[in-house]
Amino acid sequence: MSASLDFGGAVLLVVADIPPGRVMTYGDVAAELGSRGARAVGRVMATEGSSVPWWRVVRADGRPPEGHEIEALAHYRAEGTPLRAGAAEHDPHSYRLNLQAARWAPS
Repeated sequence: MSASLDFGGAVLLVVADIPPGRVMTYGDVAAELGSRGARAVGRVMATEGSSVPWWRVVRADGRPPEGHEIEALAHYRAEGTPLRAGAAEHDPHSYRLNLQAARWAPS
């Protein structure tokens, strides 16, 4: 991370690099920046995340960003992001992603 880049800017750079069909958790993003601040990542995403693929940052249990489940589901389907079997068909508000298959870690 560049010394001139603030935490929010660094979060957005990490999120912008997540490939289509893959996700990171809020904690993963924080860890990539050498932080334990998953909630701080969430705050950045809530206030500044609309300029990056926000749907690619999910909660630690595989749920999409709260309050954006339906919109995120459309992105996941378009990108082929792995979901837990049958999850979205039963309730599009309470599905989960298959983190084992979808989780991405930058090299």
